[in-house]
Amino acid sequence: MTKSVPLSLPDISDKEIKLVSNVIKSGWLAHGEWNKKFEDSFSNFIGVKDSITMNSCTSALEIALKVNKIRGEVIIPSMTWCATANAVVNAGAKPVFCEVESKTRNVSAKTICPLISSKTEAIIVVHFGGQTCNMDEITKLAKRSKLLLIEDSAETLGGTWKKKKAGSFGIGCFSFFPTKNITTGEGGMFTCNDKSTLDKARALIGHGITNSTYDRERKKFKPWIRESTYAGHNFRMPNPLAALGFLQLKKIESMNKNRNKLANYYNKKLKKFEFITTPYCHKDVFHSYQMYTIEVDKRIRDGFVNYLRSNKIGASVHFFPPVHKQPFYKDKKNKVNLTVTDELSKRLVTLPMYSALKKVQIDYIINTINKFKY
Repeated sequence: MTKSVPLSLPDISDKEIKLVSNVIKSGWLAHGEWNKKFEDSFSNFIGVKDSITMNSCTSALEIALKVNKIRGEVIIPSMTWCATANAVVNAGAKPVFCEVESKTRNVSAKTICPLISSKTEAIIVVHFGGQTCNMDEITKLAKRSKLLLIEDSAETLGGTWKKKKAGSFGIGCFSFFPTKNITTGEGGMFTCNDKSTLDKARALIGHGITNSTYDRERKKFKPWIRESTYAGHNFRMPNPLAALGFLQLKKIESMNKNRNKLANYYNKKLKKFEFITTPYCHKDVFHSYQMYTIEVDKRIRDGFVNYLRSNKIGASVHFFPPVHKQPFYKDKKNKVNLTVTDELSKRLVTLPMYSALKKVQIDYIINTINKFKY
């Protein structure tokens, strides 16, 4: 039998398939009761007052900026997916690219501080690959500088900084894309502790109307009245996908625990390879390992990734090119030297990682690496 190890694979059980099927059969396919159930359980898990289901993390990031009327400069890392920067531009603001620390691949107060100016209105931190940023220092910096703090937690569901979960320090934005720690196919979540922010965000994702279709249909008097308060969007998550997310979330702790076991197994097995640097994990972090990323010499990186892929191992690179070198952004003037980001983008390799990954599959990856000639 031909061996094949995908980069990522969602963990969806028959129980989840049955629930989604039942919700579809109910006929209520738009935003509905399962959204509320998913939101409530998510809030309890993260430790925030409320959460809002959305169609993507990108939408959540854009809404976080729009609801706070951010139109100036927003400091973000370039070591991220372009969605982070796109959300800033589409909200009518300007991204300012920030350097990351080489070990964690995260921004820090030290890398953010020099970029703060009179034009700065917000900071978006991206918790890279499942490792939460040093939020003690960043939270203090944002508060001292009176800047909105947004957490792009797309890759860090369940990750913590000193036992406090990512997405609970500022406005949290999460992704449920199939490669993430839980999935709804396409989907995202917005977390916050401020009621006025939450109320406006709920309206903005539903055409600017302050109550949802589900809420209106439960009214006895004139449920057809729909009044648009804002020029909103349709960023809502469908009811069946919310049902899937609700059950996925029940498994998050066990799935993250298994990801950590697999990461430790990788670390142990990869130690013998002098050309590979395994990922660093800060002592105050619980790493959710949405990705398992190693570093190799940039001269062999592309050949190494292609070699693994030719052997049916779903290796990839995150992120190349970094955002500041993407076609839309490369002509924008950078305020800081992004040497670390540039170097990391040429050295990083993402190996397969998902909760159902087997040690025997990792052994196959290790044995394949053993035969790599460089």
